[in-house]
Amino acid sequence: MKAPEFIDEARTPAGELIRLTRESGVLVVHVDGVLLMSSGAHHSEELMATIGCKGLRERKDARVLVGGLGLGYTLRAALDEVGPAATVVVSELLDAVVTWNRGPVGPLAGHPLDDARTVIEVGDLVAYMRSRPAPFDALLFDVDCGPDSFTSKGNGRLYDKQGLALLHQSLRPGGVLVVWSAYECPPFVQDLKRAGFAPEVVTARARGRKGPRHTLYVGRRQGAGRGPR
Repeated sequence: MKAPEFIDEARTPAGELIRLTRESGVLVVHVDGVLLMSSGAHHSEELMATIGCKGLRERKDARVLVGGLGLGYTLRAALDEVGPAATVVVSELLDAVVTWNRGPVGPLAGHPLDDARTVIEVGDLVAYMRSRPAPFDALLFDVDCGPDSFTSKGNGRLYDKQGLALLHQSLRPGGVLVVWSAYECPPFVQDLKRAGFAPEVVTARARGRKGPRHTLYVGRRQGAGRGPR
């Protein structure tokens, strides 16, 4: 087997090593040696946007927040689901990941950072949410391995009681939260309910009909609000 081709690496604020390599033609990202994402498996990331952005194409002032840029697939899918006047904010912790998406990673999803509707916020996602941005119609979060499994422990702040309350407040009535998870986390359904969401669980394959099973936790804020405006 051919050895992985090293492309670049960086450190997270917590000191974890994040590395971008090419393996058998596929771009792969590891954090401290643990596989985080691969360009060979991204169906579930795209499905997040299909679910979260449903009904937003005709809404002129639609606002979507993508938590975690990754390899750009969720951002691209969100852009494809909304109209020409929408705003899609992507919050990414690491400058290096943004740089990768402007370089070798960019072609994978058709250079979504170049879209005029894209707004980049580099920094901590929780800090950004606490800054009280204008409310969103959809929150699409793929920031770690799931709501109870973290390569970076600080990500747990998104999904504790205070974090979920903040996310609920950050959505417009009728807005949708979608949380990607590599694993099933049944208690998270009850956490969503307690935070005021109407929860739903969607199972998706990493490669469409093949590959590992991923879980999407969907939380809807009650109230009308989707459609043209």
